[in-house]
This record gives sequence, structure tokens and C-alpha cells, in this order.
Amino acid sequence: MSFSSSAHEASATPGSGPAPGIGRRRFLRHGTAGAGALLAMSPLAGCSSPASASGASALSVWDLFQGGDGMLMNDMIKAVSQGPEGFRIDRTILDWGPSYYTKLAMSAAGGRASDVAVLHLSRLAGYAPGGLLDPFDLDLLAEFGVTEKDFTPAVWSRTKHQGRVYAIPLDVHPFIVFYDRKAAGQAGLLDAEGELAPMGSPKALLEAGKALADVTGKSGILFGHVTDTAQSWRQFAALYAQTGAAFTLPDGGPAEIDTDAAVQVVSFMQQLFDGRTNPNNLDYNSALAGFLGGRGGMAMLGEWELPTLQKSGIPLGAAPFPQVFGRPAVYTDSHSFVLPHQSDPDPARRREAHRYVARILKQSLTWASAGHIPAYQPVLAEPEYAALKPQSSYADAGDVAVLDPPNWFAGAASNFQNRMCQPLQSALLGNTSAEKAVRQMVREANTLLRQPNPVA
Repeated sequence: MSFSSSAHEASATPGSGPAPGIGRRRFLRHGTAGAGALLAMSPLAGCSSPASASGASALSVWDLFQGGDGMLMNDMIKAVSQGPEGFRIDRTILDWGPSYYTKLAMSAAGGRASDVAVLHLSRLAGYAPGGLLDPFDLDLLAEFGVTEKDFTPAVWSRTKHQGRVYAIPLDVHPFIVFYDRKAAGQAGLLDAEGELAPMGSPKALLEAGKALADVTGKSGILFGHVTDTAQSWRQFAALYAQTGAAFTLPDGGPAEIDTDAAVQVVSFMQQLFDGRTNPNNLDYNSALAGFLGGRGGMAMLGEWELPTLQKSGIPLGAAPFPQVFGRPAVYTDSHSFVLPHQSDPDPARRREAHRYVARILKQSLTWASAGHIPAYQPVLAEPEYAALKPQSSYADAGDVAVLDPPNWFAGAASNFQNRMCQPLQSALLGNTSAEKAVRQMVREANTLLRQPNPVA
């Protein structure tokens, strides 16, 4: 897909030299064992790659946005392509997961990557240290009106490697709760403004589930985790962070995990999904269908389900994941812009890449319509964003965002998430104790930590 503009800036880019590089030969030497371990992290399959070949001056952009997100990105690119300073964009869309990340890494290893690409921020630790990305020039971004103060510290802190910024977040997409406003009102769970009232304790969330079950005559809170490779981890990670405990994966290991806090969290998850008030044996689609069919008053899902839920006719409310332990924390990830490594980047194109990222960020109100929270904070202050319901009701999730612990094997759709989910699933199904589940999680983490980073 190509978008054309009539003008391009051509001044020199202040030096943001290439990162310590990884050679294509070196990357390939690690072969399928190395690249596969790093890259083949998604269970998803299939791809579409309508790559185009417009003029040499067009900026090449790779992303993984399809469906509704893909169309919204089209709209944003069209918006920044208008006018005398608009861009010419060659956009390549790939399926997220192995096909996308493999091509991204291989192109960067060869030093002939796209000008801009999208990467889940949780996967930065698998790319920046190996020289697969180049750092952003913050002075240049500031020239185009984007600075560190435009992002929440919780998200900005994850953009760095060795003190340099390698990613500019487009959004925050958290794991939240959706609820039926009518059912929540009848259950006495709304505040004076008609929004979900704070919980504040494990007991309060347990009682909320029972009250919702009484209202629906079915279940209270729905959560799909069976055979899922991320959901249980997302819920655990949010609750564990709320305890204030750290979950650290230092290179070489061992994992640093507060096992007492982890057992407390898994025990609470077992109480919450006891198989009576709240079912404990749903997969993702069953939980979603149950909420859509009125068989539960609340569902724990990613905000990306908002477009589907809005079509249902449910009087829909949404809120950040409830705080039940000592501090607020919401599990999330972030689609972020990166500069794939180029061996000899053209200064004028690098300047355009920075200008493009800044311009797209300022189109984030369009992106928010799908449910994503714009990472660029000035958009959140716009009245049009405040009017977006229920999106604006969970915007605070970005302030307390918790991502995967940084390491090369962790992040969105990773084997790490999958291996954390297996013991959690067993615990929720009643097949093992919280203590045994946590011990298995520690063993799984240590096994991954003993594996060498294929691109370090």
C-alpha cells in the first residue's frame, strides 16, 4: 500500500549512529536453534504481505496491524500523507508472530531493513541488545514536538537499553475488566458517577463476583484460560505486581521471585475462580461468548475486544484491572515504533522516519477508537478522548502499566508466557496446589534463563 505526498524534508540527521551490529552471517550461524528460539514465539499463523514498490523517496514502514486496527492505521497514514509536507509511505503489513518477527530480525541483521517498524515493547530486550535496532535521536524527535514528558514513566522506562531509547510507544493495550453496567448497578458495584467502584481487597472482589452471580442467575466473573498461552500469565502478573513484589529474570539466572507473594496470588486466583460462583474451566472464546450471552456480569479481557463487545448491545462499562492488593498495577503491552538496524542509514531518510513517528503519534485519537490507550499523553487531554466511552474510563491503566520482566525470551506471544500459563492453568483447574504451581513457574523460568541469547 502506498501513500503519496508532494514534498520531503532533506536536511541532515544529527548523529544517531548505528547500534552495535549483529552480522547477518552471525545471525544465520545461530540458525534455527537461535533465531527460532528468539523469533518463533507466536501460536498464530498466516500472513498477508501486500508490499509495494513505490518511488525511492517513499518511506518504508512495516507493521502487524490487520482487521480493524489495520484500517485505522490506514486512516492515520492517509492523514499524515496530506498537504505539502505529507509523506510518501510504502506500508508492508505482516501477520504478527513468527513471520513478522523473523522478517524484521533478518532484515535488520542484513542491514537493509525498513525505515520504521512496529514492535511490541515487551520484546525490546530480544532485539535492542543484539544490535537489531538503532536508537532514536531524541533531539530530532523533540524538533518534531515529541519528548519524554509526553509519555508515562511506567511505559517510557521500558523503551531504553543501556540508557538510549530504542522504541517510541504508540499505545498501551492493557488487560482490563469489562462489565455489564445494568448488572453491576443491581449488584451495588457502581460509584456515584456510575463507574465501577474500587475494590481494594481480595475479599471485595470475591464478594463482587458473588453479587454479580446473584444478579445474572448464572456466573459472576468470566475468565478464559484453558489452553490459552497468555491469559493466566496476564492475570497473575497484574496481581503479583499489586503485591509490590519484584519478578526479575537476570541473565544466566536464577529467577528472582518472591514465592510467598506468588503463592498468595495463585491461591487468590483459585478462590476467585472456584468453579461455582465464577467458572474455572473456560477457554478464551467460551468466556467471551458467555459475557456476550449474559451468562456473567464481568469479564477479564484485553481492551482489544472492545469493538466486538460494543456491537453486542450490552450496556458496556470498562475499568482498569481491579486493585485488590497493596498497590495499583495493570498488566499491559505497547505497540511501539522502532528503527530496524541499517548498516548505512541515509540521514535524510532517518530524519523523515523521526518526523513520521511524531506525526503518527499525534493521530492517536483515531487509534483510540479501537480501545487502545494512546501512549502520547497530550491526546488523552483532548476533549474528544474524554468523550470516548468506555475508553477514557480505563486510561489510567497506562500510569501503572506492568510489562513482562525484560529478557530476550519474554514478551508478547513468547514461549515464556506459555510456560508460565501451564502451571497456572493446572492450579485453576484444581489439578495442583498453588505452592506446586509456583515451584514449577520458578523451574520453567530458570530453564529459560540457562539458554543463551541467540543474538547477544
